[in-house]
Amino acid sequence: MLADRYDNSVVKQLLLDPAARGARGDVAGPLNYLLVGSDERPAASPGTDQRSDTIMIAHLPAGLDRAYLISVPRDLLVEIPPATAGGWPGGPDKINSAFQYGGGGQGGTRLLSATLSRLTGIRFDGAALVNFAGFQRSIDLLGGIRMCVDTPVRSIHTRNLFEAGCHQMTGAQALDYARQRYDLPNGDFDRQRHQQQLLRAMMDKATTGDMLRNPLRLDQVIRAVGSSFTVDTNGVPLEDLIFGLRGVRSDALRGIQLPSHAETIDEVSYVLLDEPAYSLFDSMGGADLDNWARQHPKWVNPL
Repeated sequence: MLADRYDNSVVKQLLLDPAARGARGDVAGPLNYLLVGSDERPAASPGTDQRSDTIMIAHLPAGLDRAYLISVPRDLLVEIPPATAGGWPGGPDKINSAFQYGGGGQGGTRLLSATLSRLTGIRFDGAALVNFAGFQRSIDLLGGIRMCVDTPVRSIHTRNLFEAGCHQMTGAQALDYARQRYDLPNGDFDRQRHQQQLLRAMMDKATTGDMLRNPLRLDQVIRAVGSSFTVDTNGVPLEDLIFGLRGVRSDALRGIQLPSHAETIDEVSYVLLDEPAYSLFDSMGGADLDNWARQHPKWVNPL
């Protein structure tokens, strides 16, 4: 009954392009999942300005007891395949444009998955489209989360000033902070790290003893988080996937910044890959990402 209750709170769609879908349909590592986050847009204008605000690949090594979050810069210059429905002929552009050219939602995620698969050589074991705005209620149900601000920053959305230091934040505050990229030393790269920290903080709070001892509150949190997701499990029942990933703890979550740098081309700011990115892709396709992280500490984000 509980499995049905939580399963029904999640929308299921085919989010992966056939060319980006892994052949396996099980929960045996290593696994790679595509995570796409976007603010909701009015239903009256589907596909309009539907650029993905967050793109991550979650990699779980063979033991399924730890996970890496690899953030993909939104301005990364890539080759985006054609999208017939949206009239996109194919060509180079920023990677978050793929979500828009695919029409946002399911179509946008499919085109984004095809773009990333072509870039990395990875076929995905599943995907999730996340309404990060919907996380606000989840964080509030958790009683807020603790976020540590390393550099003071004023929100361009609310004008709220986030002072340096660790603070207990409401859902609105945490999401506002994690969206900021202007006036930060490393711009969008800092924003990517803050989003990784947000997910770690939510995991920390959800697995505390107080939360686990309060079944009513835990039920509310699980359903609120579930309602924020549209998932493609690649044929794996959702309860089997959750059970298979039960060994991942928040302190076993690691953040990776995709090796890359910002560069201006024809007066447009892009992000271009650095050489270590290609060995990272090879490691994600195999089972040796732990070794890659040890060899490239510069690109590992402290969470």
